[in-house]
Amino acid sequence: MPHAIITGASRGLGLALARALAVKGWTLTIDARTAADLQSTARELGQVTDVRAIPGDVAEQDHRQALVEAAGGTIDLLVNNASVLGPSPQPALTQYSLPALARVYMVNAIAPLGLIQLAMPRIPGGGRIINITSDAAVEPYEGWGGYGSSKAALDQLTAILAAEHPELRVYAVDPGDMRTRMHQEAFPGEDISDRPPPEDSVPGLLALVDGGLPSGRYQAREVTPAHEHAGV
Repeated sequence: MPHAIITGASRGLGLALARALAVKGWTLTIDARTAADLQSTARELGQVTDVRAIPGDVAEQDHRQALVEAAGGTIDLLVNNASVLGPSPQPALTQYSLPALARVYMVNAIAPLGLIQLAMPRIPGGGRIINITSDAAVEPYEGWGGYGSSKAALDQLTAILAAEHPELRVYAVDPGDMRTRMHQEAFPGEDISDRPPPEDSVPGLLALVDGGLPSGRYQAREVTPAHEHAGV
């Protein structure tokens, strides 16, 4: 059975992807900062597949090491999904607390690289790394300077990793707007019920996991099963 590490898997996109992979026969190592939520997720997924649930903060080196050790042997897929928005409402860059910005960069860019570094010896040729990014990484949205620039850093890290490791498939994936807690935090007090659920972005992620598309940056809802073997 192939094995995947998915960070931030207790809700939103991480949970939706974990559910889909479990049904497809993957074993999973998952994490989240809130232990109670993670254990609830582990109980659900454990009815379908083998799940190792490690609560903790991806910003901490010991936690990242624990995730890799819990995965055991081969890591066929690593999904860096955990991220933080930063202050809400989001401040302009000229008013952005630098310690808060450092936290955003740590969780959204540095921690994913740290986890990749630890996992790399266990990722076989043809293995997949998926870093979840955002359109805020490429569009200069007012008020999104902290989160957007951290995701831009993640995009560039992903591109360079792909160039340095042609034996792997390394993807930055923009899932699009989703009806999630983080999206609600980005728009406090607004009705986001018109946003699609995270499950709508999962088929594109599965097409990247299962298919032959080259390393690169993709929008999840533009990747379909028909693209799996396109090689373009």
